[in-house]
Amino acid sequence: MKFLDWPPVWTGGFVALTWALDQLLPWGMFGPAGRTIGAVLVAVGLFLMAGAAAQMVLARTTFIPRRDPSALVTGGLFRFSRNPIYLGDVLVLAGAVLWWDVPLAAMLVLLLILVIQHRFILGEEARLRAAFPQDYARWSARTRRWL
Repeated sequence: MKFLDWPPVWTGGFVALTWALDQLLPWGMFGPAGRTIGAVLVAVGLFLMAGAAAQMVLARTTFIPRRDPSALVTGGLFRFSRNPIYLGDVLVLAGAVLWWDVPLAAMLVLLLILVIQHRFILGEEARLRAAFPQDYARWSARTRRWL
């Protein structure tokens, strides 16, 4: 059951819940602009996830949560966010909220941020701090956790 506690599973579950809310309570508030902005957010989110994961693979370190890192990646997408994959998860969900026009589901975006931060980011930061104390301190001083 541990595989169910992964950020993509949380994101997918919240996206599915957003879709279900759309089926139950259609709003029609955002219109075509919501679909366009939503599609862009989903595309940017997927790009961030794939690009950051590729950077980590190239650096020969893991992108799987709760595993010990073998390298600290601070360049590329990681210059702008310490968590571009998780930022991508949040953008995908925000895009789904706009695409399906479910303003009520905006609270799920905030909930996803809290879940990811408390269930994954804080532990990962501790592992990185322990493995790369000086490099992590410099990187975290100049790069924000989210954006």
